[in-house]
Amino acid sequence: MSLLGAIRAALPRLLTTLAPHQAAAVRIGVAGTWGAYLLREWPNRRLLYGDRSPWSAELNERLLADTHAFTVLSWSGGRWWFEAVYLLALVSAAALALGWRTRASAAAFALTVLSLQNRNALVGDGGDNLVHLLAIYLVFTRCGTVWSLDARRRARRPGPDRAAWGEPRALADALAAMLHNCAMLVIAAQVVLVYATAGWYKVQGARWQDGTAVHYPLHLGWFTPWPGLSALLGGSLLLTFLLTYGTVVAQVGFPFALASRRLKNVLLVLMGAEHLAIAVLLGLPFFSLAMLAADAVFWPTGALLTVERVLTGRWRKSR
Repeated sequence: MSLLGAIRAALPRLLTTLAPHQAAAVRIGVAGTWGAYLLREWPNRRLLYGDRSPWSAELNERLLADTHAFTVLSWSGGRWWFEAVYLLALVSAAALALGWRTRASAAAFALTVLSLQNRNALVGDGGDNLVHLLAIYLVFTRCGTVWSLDARRRARRPGPDRAAWGEPRALADALAAMLHNCAMLVIAAQVVLVYATAGWYKVQGARWQDGTAVHYPLHLGWFTPWPGLSALLGGSLLLTFLLTYGTVVAQVGFPFALASRRLKNVLLVLMGAEHLAIAVLLGLPFFSLAMLAADAVFWPTGALLTVERVLTGRWRKSR
């Protein structure tokens, strides 16, 4: 088949919104993670990002002059402006998770994520960085096609046939689908990059090479919410060795596993178990939730539909 023929064959698929369930899962996961984090830090919000922060507005302005990062909190240092932005962050996170006016809520969500995180970049971790990036990518996706209040509203009140809108609407719809597909591809590439770089950096570390790296965080006071459980796991030399090498192999091998659907799904399960273990053992729930939300871009559609059927069935029974 010629190149032109291949392009013609692939064009109808490129103009179709691909992976709608994966986009919805990423949307719900990212918005839910950030919203839950903001709720947990509500008592500390002014200390982290507001007028009481040790990282003062003046210091942050000097940093922004070098990084050119964006934050609406630089427009005013007053308390009530900060409170309004923080409240908008909570509302937009809830609206995006529910899929209400998804285009507008995604834009507001990205705006507030960037504004709060760039106000004090010193309090974030890898999970915050991932939320930062995914919030930008979600603006360009059709993440409210399924599992959203928007989809429910469209099903109840279907709009006029697209053909009745003529060619401009059809062209806009095709461009939106292409933009969505490109954004989903970027999200997938971002996840691959996260795992690949994490794995290859670990390979260079002496503690990862000798199989003892997992031992140390399990014995650090700041990362042991369950000291007894951490001591039990960290006290086994064989288990520590297996967890250390297993983590490196899974992260380095993840990009190559994408060539095999079964192997990819197995690694996704292992990665999910690893993230849950990090949330429980190391006390990093929001980092783990952010990683799980990003992993959803690779979840099989069949598995997502199974989860939907289970949750829908339980919701109906509860009613």
